[in-house]
Amino acid sequence: MSVERVLWEQDATGLAELIHKGEISPAELTEAAITRAEATRPEINAIAEPLYDAARARAKTVDRKLPLAGIPFAIKDLGIVMKGVPVHGGSRIPAFTADFNSVMTERYLAAGLVPIATSTTPEHGLRLMTESAAFGVTRNPWNTGHTTGGSSGGAAALVAAGVVPVAHASDGGGSIRVPSACTGLVGLKTSRGRVPLTPLVSESWYGMVVDHAVTRSVRDCALLLDLTHGPDPLSPYAARPPKGSFTAAAARDPGRLNLAVYRGSPLGLPISSETLKALDTAVALVREGGHSVEEIDLPYIGRDFIADFARTVAAAVAGAMRGEAERVGRSVSGDVERATRVLGRLGEMLSAGEVYAGVQRLHSAARRLISETTQYDAVLMPIIAHPPLACGAMDPKGADEFIENVLDKLHLTPLLKIKPLFGQLMDKSLWFTHWPSIQNVSGQPSIALPVHVTDAGLPLGIQAAGRPGDEETLLSLAAQMEKISGWQARRAPLMVP
Repeated sequence: MSVERVLWEQDATGLAELIHKGEISPAELTEAAITRAEATRPEINAIAEPLYDAARARAKTVDRKLPLAGIPFAIKDLGIVMKGVPVHGGSRIPAFTADFNSVMTERYLAAGLVPIATSTTPEHGLRLMTESAAFGVTRNPWNTGHTTGGSSGGAAALVAAGVVPVAHASDGGGSIRVPSACTGLVGLKTSRGRVPLTPLVSESWYGMVVDHAVTRSVRDCALLLDLTHGPDPLSPYAARPPKGSFTAAAARDPGRLNLAVYRGSPLGLPISSETLKALDTAVALVREGGHSVEEIDLPYIGRDFIADFARTVAAAVAGAMRGEAERVGRSVSGDVERATRVLGRLGEMLSAGEVYAGVQRLHSAARRLISETTQYDAVLMPIIAHPPLACGAMDPKGADEFIENVLDKLHLTPLLKIKPLFGQLMDKSLWFTHWPSIQNVSGQPSIALPVHVTDAGLPLGIQAAGRPGDEETLLSLAAQMEKISGWQARRAPLMVP
């Protein structure tokens, strides 16, 4: 069997075992990953910066005793830095090249991982499809006419295509979970404060952004979290320490859990029959695992909640654009995409008082959510309202494009103060995915589970959201569902070695 075939078949834990036994070398595995990265690159377009020479050099010297020694890895081109590697953030703004590593980068290297590339993202992670003017369209290895989701779409494409078994990802409004749902992967949005974003930033999007990974298996998700979690001295938040290792949690029987399922749409928008079928599949799996399931509603998580979230993100984008302008010494308005520019102008238009009041309303809703669902070990709910969309499906067209152009060129962003117009823009932006921002606001962990494949052969995952700081229960439940379903053996059909 070729090394590329082994890479394509195995998860990171299995590959590390082969390296520890001496059956395969880090150099061989890295070369196979680079070969596959280049072979699939024209098809999926998931690489922002190739790091091949550095990867080859590291593979020759990495300590084979490290837990993930020699495992090929990708780092997202957003919100994290690796010394000497340009970070574009999916944008045409001049890249930032740091002379230091993020804490998470140091932890990845200390685990033995070998970064072979940075992965694509939409501009500043703002779209839930990985398509940008700077890097083009990232495509789904299950069907290259369809999206990988976003914003960690490049990471998901590389893992789903068998280029790397795990990849760094981040999530501010679903950006780990949406790509996982689109590409048949496991994706854990961690609790707020579980892993640090320092020293690049203390927090991002008012504490709503977290980092972790997209993986092929639950055990990989758990192992990587064991190797990277915990605050550093610069961290503003710290999640509740786990009772044991996350790996042990994923390996044990969860016992009988009390679960809930939420089928509604916070936006009141249509949900496809395939999404509901995926949710039914998840419910059937947990019932087979011996757990109780109760249907619930979340009436206080509605359009006003999502609108406050959207305005908060707009304010964060406005601030980020100011920071970028200061960094490059000029306005970056002409560098960014139209949608980013309009969103940033909306953020500039909002007063500090409006933003603060919105954040407080979000926190109030989150406290209620946590209090009223604490009786449940996890709540199942959708991630995406429809199967993975065709590439370009969320580009504004016709009247929508005209409105966005008018808002941009005539500087008519103040019109977004009109609630119906703002609501229309919000629906156009979020009709594909209604739910993930809930846990970004509440700080709860939530794991994407690849429970379903449509008749058209496209993955469609759902999520299980847990209590704050309780990734252990989620990992234990997810591992049980993985064992029952056998989803870990599924592979995208792209270029099977």
